[in-house]
Amino acid sequence: MAEKQWIYIDGSFVDSADAKVSVYDHGLLYGDGIFEGIRAYNGRVFKLDEHMDRLYNAAKAIALDIPLSKEEMGEVVLESCRKNGIADGYIRLVVTRGRGDLGLSPKKCPKPTVFCIAATITLYPAELYEKGLNIMTATQRRNKATIIDPQIKSLNYLNNILARIEADRVGAAEALMLTEDGLVAECTADNIYIVRKGEIWTPPIHLGILEGITRSTVIELAEKNGYTVREKEFTVFNLVTADECFLTGTAAELIAVTEIDGKVIGTGKAGPVTKALLALFQAHTREESSGTKI
Repeated sequence: MAEKQWIYIDGSFVDSADAKVSVYDHGLLYGDGIFEGIRAYNGRVFKLDEHMDRLYNAAKAIALDIPLSKEEMGEVVLESCRKNGIADGYIRLVVTRGRGDLGLSPKKCPKPTVFCIAATITLYPAELYEKGLNIMTATQRRNKATIIDPQIKSLNYLNNILARIEADRVGAAEALMLTEDGLVAECTADNIYIVRKGEIWTPPIHLGILEGITRSTVIELAEKNGYTVREKEFTVFNLVTADECFLTGTAAELIAVTEIDGKVIGTGKAGPVTKALLALFQAHTREESSGTKI
């Protein structure tokens, strides 16, 4: 028999079979809610404070009053790991608007729903970190930040999912999403970077991308180790003709992209800058200062 998995939901830990939300929850009915994907490494939750800040900033942006303080929510994450014996794994923390009625108004939702899942995750096999990913350019464009700001990690990921469907149809590992003007924005679940003549370029936040915590960490590590990082607009042409390309995200960490739309990028394998940054990131995740002890 599989070991019991404990899920935190609204103040209690319950068996995963008993972890339920109402069919009237506005997170389910309308995607009205927010979430964080968080990693645990070597008995520590990586960048817990930064994840809490982003969660509560997103809540403020959508006028959602979380019924726990940041400190209490952080303890929910830590206790979820303890209860499930997670020293290295992935945590999904979700806050929905809560149970309401079939109308849109949040006023009919008196109490948000909070749940937390702590489990293990493997997004890509180890060999792809050397070989690199084959991605494609989606026809689905990235949401404009002037309509729904992608910096809010909302439960409505349909924009990303439609692009992901395109990738799945052609057997690509990821889908690149462009802005309405054809500029590179991000992939469906990861931030993107290119390396050109030793410089690292990544799209700026104003193009409508998520300000990823792994993104911020990698930029900081790169600059500390002598790399020039530019938050700069660029096109698919710049990506195809780059020396290297890589993605970052909570689940993926840092992984090379070596082909897009059938065109080889660089040497067709993970390049030296990508490998160096991955090593720096992995070393950083093992530092005591990078996480909160479980």
